[in-house]
Amino acid sequence: MQGIELGARFSLATSRLHYCGAEGADRVLYEALVRGTDLESAAGVLRSFEALMPYLEAIALHTGGDPFDPDVVEAYWIGGRALLGFTREEFRGLLDRLVQRGLPRSVALRLAERLPANPVPHHLFHVSFVGVGEVTGHVETTLANMQACRPGWAEVREVQGDRLSISEPQLVREEEGYRIGPPVVREVAYDPALLPVVRPGQTVALHWDWPVGVLSDEQLTRLKSVSERSLEAANEAKGASGPKGPKAASPARER
Repeated sequence: MQGIELGARFSLATSRLHYCGAEGADRVLYEALVRGTDLESAAGVLRSFEALMPYLEAIALHTGGDPFDPDVVEAYWIGGRALLGFTREEFRGLLDRLVQRGLPRSVALRLAERLPANPVPHHLFHVSFVGVGEVTGHVETTLANMQACRPGWAEVREVQGDRLSISEPQLVREEEGYRIGPPVVREVAYDPALLPVVRPGQTVALHWDWPVGVLSDEQLTRLKSVSERSLEAANEAKGASGPKGPKAASPARER
């Protein structure tokens, strides 16, 4: 899968919710995904996503690649070797990029002082360390929103029309910090035009309640591993502070 396509799949839901990106970006992303053409237009609107691009640019600078290289985009959303060896100094530079896109300077300075030994430029580390909506101000950082915003995974139990019954592990908050807790069974909508082949027993990636795509076994292993690393780093930085909520949070619903 091309990097632009993967980025579009994960970014479609937040654009539709008006949380990130330019107005109307979702229409461009959807057309590119369904038609499989005009990916350059999709790349153009992805550049308007306030938190996404600083991370892709920082990972690309770290690896010597391009922000839309498949390994760069996949590392940010799913995990990969491109994240290895990322330093605190590099993350301070990333915070500066986020300030240019809307993160308050005071927040960036506070975060820079609390950086863990091994920051992870993955979306879950952004969610759990920088905070949901800190860059745009469009979303409150609550446990439910953190669960919805993190790149999640879920086993498909049943496919009925444009609905999936899934079993999805939940982000929980305990005294020692955040961790991935037990799954809950629930239903989510999906678009057969974007996921023409999805079957019970497969594992799908999720972002803001939206099934992004089917994960391979190797991708699932990477996503679980990088999620654990991201939460460990965020817990180290924040200690026991952070938004509290129920043992298994229910994702925020579309407005």
